[in-house]
Amino acid sequence: MTLRGGTLHAPAGLTAGDRERPPARLPLVVYVLALATFLMGTTEFVVAGLLPEIATDVQVSVARAGLLITVFAVGMVVGAPLMAMLTLRLPRRWTLVLALAVFAFGHIIVALGSSFALLLAARFLTALATGAFWAVANVVAAQAVGPAASSRALGVVGAGAMLANVVGVPLGAFAGQLMGWRGPFWALAGLAMATMALIARHVPHNGPAQEAVSVRSELSALRAGRLWLVLAACATTTGGVLSTYSYISPLLTDRSGLASGLVPLVLVGFGIGALAGFLVGGRLGDRRPYATTIAAPAVTTVLLLAICLLAGHAVPTIALVALLGLFGLGANPVLIALAVRFAGRAPTLGSALTVSAFNLGTAAGSWAAGFALASTLGATGPAAVGTVIAALTLIPTITIALIQRRRPSPSPA
Repeated sequence: MTLRGGTLHAPAGLTAGDRERPPARLPLVVYVLALATFLMGTTEFVVAGLLPEIATDVQVSVARAGLLITVFAVGMVVGAPLMAMLTLRLPRRWTLVLALAVFAFGHIIVALGSSFALLLAARFLTALATGAFWAVANVVAAQAVGPAASSRALGVVGAGAMLANVVGVPLGAFAGQLMGWRGPFWALAGLAMATMALIARHVPHNGPAQEAVSVRSELSALRAGRLWLVLAACATTTGGVLSTYSYISPLLTDRSGLASGLVPLVLVGFGIGALAGFLVGGRLGDRRPYATTIAAPAVTTVLLLAICLLAGHAVPTIALVALLGLFGLGANPVLIALAVRFAGRAPTLGSALTVSAFNLGTAAGSWAAGFALASTLGATGPAAVGTVIAALTLIPTITIALIQRRRPSPSPA
């Protein structure tokens, strides 16, 4: 299938009605997958709220305990494409079930473990399972609704992870304070097991075409230049936003003069904005994919620049952070949908590579932002870094739009 001027041209055999009419309702499987990504988004960041308790229990410093977050990000970068290839010949339903089983097992190890090295290994194992699940889940969701609503479906699946920042992570941190830091990991393991049953029931069997895909055909996607442009945009759009978000607390307290107790409320505002951005971006992406991938980072760049300039004023900064959540990640479901399409006969690898790109952008952006924070720029340094990175997103997204505008429409079969 190819794209031109923002309109998806379906493969031969689809009627004009199939191409033009998206489903009024998304199938239940999309929401089941969103529930699973909610669990995975929660586990990725819940550690941040439990670091002091974990550090004390396993007798390491808080800074060293922070490696539990870092090793998870590394596992996602490596694990998504690697596990997608290793599980390629498995039916997608059972790949998702197996990934959730490993996810649950990893949480049980963390809940029982007393060695910091064991905890690191379990977090890495959990990240591998998470990467594998997201890569396949994106493909399953996109194919469940067809090209006319793929961005919308991926927006809902991704919104599960965004909701985790609003609900899952705060609840996990609160539960950890009440019942000990191991409690949230037991809860996540149990919820993962329950979700396994839903996945087994609602994810359809693979068709013959999916079962016949080979590793060689998947690797052929790496020759697609448009795919690499999408991956570059995935890395920069996420890196720009999260390099700022990672260090938003010192910006709000040191520059804006906000009381530290109010910072979590600002973060909830960001999370609500991000949740809405994923849903709205997914809907817009089905109609205007290229306009959405250009407009979102353009507005994000302006918002980040405004944060740099207005950081000394609390009220405008709070509003800008919420808007950053709305626009900053709004293009992500569209980029995932484009990667799946541009990968051609290798949708699983295309999806997996977006997971890697998002996490690579986050790691690189937060690393650069850390240096900026320690520079003469101080608390506004991460936002300045984020502005530059977000602006770079316009290069690949505009290039993709120009390429698609020049591509001829396929002749009817």
